[in-house]
Amino acid sequence: MSLYLDASFLVALFAQDIFTSRADAFLRANQTILIVSDFAAAEFASAIGRRVRIKALTVHDARKAFSSFDGWIGSIAQRTEIEPADIATAQAFLRRLDLALRTPDALNIAAAQRTGAALVTFDQKMAASARTLGTLVSTI
Repeated sequence: MSLYLDASFLVALFAQDIFTSRADAFLRANQTILIVSDFAAAEFASAIGRRVRIKALTVHDARKAFSSFDGWIGSIAQRTEIEPADIATAQAFLRRLDLALRTPDALNIAAAQRTGAALVTFDQKMAASARTLGTLVSTI
């Protein structure tokens, strides 16, 4: 089974975070196809940039995280692009009104479903919504 990595996982993997050791251990234990969307990569960049702005990360460490991510994504992970169908699926998820779901989470869940991958996230609300929507969620 392939794994779709969201930004919360990617940030923990490439920047010091409370979940870093769990992310590292998870990857060591799960040698499988890893999928990262262009959208999750953009969210990763946004999260790293935010950490720099709030002074939780130095510019040097942010550049190191970006460089490590770029090298890793080019050699380890599979990239996928968000497709129009993902946006339509995410919109349908958001219109359900019974889920505490934000647009970025809905897009990531839609991409995970389309690729047939289990979602990997540290966001427990997103994981709960994904399960409700029938998406496999890999326990971290």
